[in-house]
Amino acid sequence: MATALETSSQPQASRPPAGLVAASLIGAVYVLASLAVVLYAVPAIWSQVAGDTFRYIDIDPGRTLAQLVAVFALAWFGSVLAGANPPLGLRGGVFLMVLAVAIIALIVLWVGMAGEGLPAQIATAVVAVALIFGAVKLFTSPRGERWMVSLESQGWFRTRSYKRVLGLKVRRLTLLGFLLLGASGIYALYSQSSLPDNWTVSIPFTQKAGAPDGTPKTFTLLTDARYTIPILLMLLTVWMAYRAVNVPTFAEFLIATEAEMNKVSWTSKRRLAQDTVVVLITTILMALFLLVMDMFWGWLLSKVGVLPPKADKHKEVMEQKW
Repeated sequence: MATALETSSQPQASRPPAGLVAASLIGAVYVLASLAVVLYAVPAIWSQVAGDTFRYIDIDPGRTLAQLVAVFALAWFGSVLAGANPPLGLRGGVFLMVLAVAIIALIVLWVGMAGEGLPAQIATAVVAVALIFGAVKLFTSPRGERWMVSLESQGWFRTRSYKRVLGLKVRRLTLLGFLLLGASGIYALYSQSSLPDNWTVSIPFTQKAGAPDGTPKTFTLLTDARYTIPILLMLLTVWMAYRAVNVPTFAEFLIATEAEMNKVSWTSKRRLAQDTVVVLITTILMALFLLVMDMFWGWLLSKVGVLPPKADKHKEVMEQKW
């Protein structure tokens, strides 16, 4: 007797592809190496080639153009290495690992500069090992892989839009609001001269040659920071604003908001003017009524002795001042 077995219709939980952590680590190394090429290798090579051609200009246009070409070339080569169908979560994993490297580096530098001597070196080493161990445990755990997949599933690293024909007005206005908010902050940062010419950090436990004792060596993270940082922040603002209105949950909220706004019965211009006149006249009449009632009750209570007369009250106030 044959027994029919019904296959389960429950959806299986999607699991990250095998090797996602290793692929993300390789991608993070490639991104960091690309940043080193763009920020350090290209300017060094250009300074040797160009010499002092642009020494009287704050920003070397040739060097900037060479850096932009390097950015596009490295981005194209990275997309070729990732393939036409990269594993889900690769972009999110690369972003999280690069962010983790930056955070660990900043914390280690801060701890190293907070003290001196052997105890500070031991504390810095312990903090660095602990942070690296914690990062490895996080990225190799199921939670870390879920973060990678979730971050990419929301579309933060893709150019396509979510339901692009729906909720256009509200989404565009929201996008404009994000851009204005970011642009105002960047303008305030630039106009107040809060940015240095070059962004340099001190290297702990080092001694700068020819400098007084205790002066550490410095490392330039970003040249022409007063121009480069606003440009980078503006590009980041544009990208974050565009992706924010295309995150599925937020986009659905904006689409629903526009749908509800379309259901509103907007009043005509003539009726709006009439209602405004009525509100203003009513407000003025209520203000006059309250003024008259205040004056009347003040006069009446002064007559019956509940309140002192105005002249006596004024005299008492002047005596207290003197």
